[in-house]
Amino acid sequence: MWDEIAIAISQVTGQKFTIGQQRAQTGGCINETMTVSDRDRHFFVKTNRANCLEMFMAEAIALQQIYATQTMRVPQPICWGTTGETAYLVMENLNLGGSQNWDAMGRKLAAMHHVTSDRGFGWDRHNTIGATPQVNDWTKDWLDFWINHRLGFQIKLARRKGWRCPIAESQVYDVIPALFADYQPQPAMVHGDLWGGNVGFADGEPVIFDPALYYGDHEVDLAMTELFGGFPAQFYQAYQASYPLDVGYHRRKTLYNLYHILNHFNLFGGSYGLQASRMMQAIVK
Repeated sequence: MWDEIAIAISQVTGQKFTIGQQRAQTGGCINETMTVSDRDRHFFVKTNRANCLEMFMAEAIALQQIYATQTMRVPQPICWGTTGETAYLVMENLNLGGSQNWDAMGRKLAAMHHVTSDRGFGWDRHNTIGATPQVNDWTKDWLDFWINHRLGFQIKLARRKGWRCPIAESQVYDVIPALFADYQPQPAMVHGDLWGGNVGFADGEPVIFDPALYYGDHEVDLAMTELFGGFPAQFYQAYQASYPLDVGYHRRKTLYNLYHILNHFNLFGGSYGLQASRMMQAIVK
């Protein structure tokens, strides 16, 4: 397998690459991760089952599109494909760590969020949030998109896994329009899965990775940065200076983070189901 991956790297880069060292990396919940090197060059490789190739393709295209905006730095994809029963994605290897410029992280994320689409909300292809399918059919109305392709999709999956909530799904949908009474979201390029584990710094420069890219309300990314914490005050101050948040954001962020908590229940089970139920109760109240 690794010989075939080395050949693919050689063909794409135009320079022969022979793997001299492999080092397993930690932190991935969905894929196996490894760094490979030939002393001079280092690459970061994700692997999974062969049927995950579409997932890797979507990630590679998302990274290419973010890179093309010249806003946020991302690891550039090198090549992807299958070998035997394994799918792989090879990317630029970034040495993360060292100094952290959170002001720059806030400014650059705001710049990425100013990238828009005249097609509405969605993306050119479906992708995944973790290992869960994420439907990105283009939709002109944001509430239709969020209810049908985000929240409703996760609720259906959760019910199949045995989740039961004392709040009826329809009650949540009924109150959603009131949360947007004075706010009309514009399509923004969003990371889609922006928690602390998907950001870092390379030589002090902000980096984002593992995108679940689509065009949506820019508030979805900000809401998720608050879900698990790890983003300091200077990040939010710099973001607000470049892209001020609407005053109703604090009433909508629970709605946006419900999507991720339901997804965590669908992926990992456990207490995430109870947390989702509590969030639904809070939204209705």
